[in-house]
Amino acid sequence: MAALRPLVNPKIIKKRTKKFSQHQSDRYVKIKHNRQKPRGTDNRVHRRFRGQILMPNIGYGSHKKTKHMLPSGFWKFLLHDVKELEVLLMCRDCSQCLLQEPQSHCRKSSPAGHQSHQSQCQKAG
Repeated sequence: MAALRPLVNPKIIKKRTKKFSQHQSDRYVKIKHNRQKPRGTDNRVHRRFRGQILMPNIGYGSHKKTKHMLPSGFWKFLLHDVKELEVLLMCRDCSQCLLQEPQSHCRKSSPAGHQSHQSQCQKAG
């Protein structure tokens, strides 16, 4: 059987793969690496001086046609039940489906729930 390929395969361009870090988070432990916009009027990152840390802006966004696309060329689609699988089969776009695992915190795992999950896997595969 031949490998599945999407109908159209545009090239995925990622303008920046490196995470944006907070100003001076590499110097001080008290400043976390989570990104926060520098709002000070005298801040050199806020004023966009040359050689400073870059601030995220809309220019780093992905292309609209390739946003959330997997490297294989498919889009990820999370399935909760078999009805959503039937809807996905009717759609014309190329999507790769992932089955959601049954929630373990709702109740103890029962043989009936395991059997229904196995039947969903067989219908999807």
